[in-house]
Amino acid sequence: MIYREVTQKLAALGCQELPRRGSGSHRKWFNPKTQRVTVVPDWGGRDLKFGTVRAAVKQLGLEWTDFQSA
Repeated sequence: MIYREVTQKLAALGCQELPRRGSGSHRKWFNPKTQRVTVVPDWGGRDLKFGTVRAAVKQLGLEWTDFQSA
């Protein structure tokens, strides 16, 4: 799963990308429902590792099944 697919699913679940403050390949995401923040790597067209995506979803306080179906 590439970064663009992850962002579409997170946005559909109500999460917001926080503004960038500098350069780098990671972006912060915020879940207003749970008040949690996590970092998701933005590697362009390269696939993100399954464990990385799953950990980010868990850190935001989302259910994996909800993320998959979004």
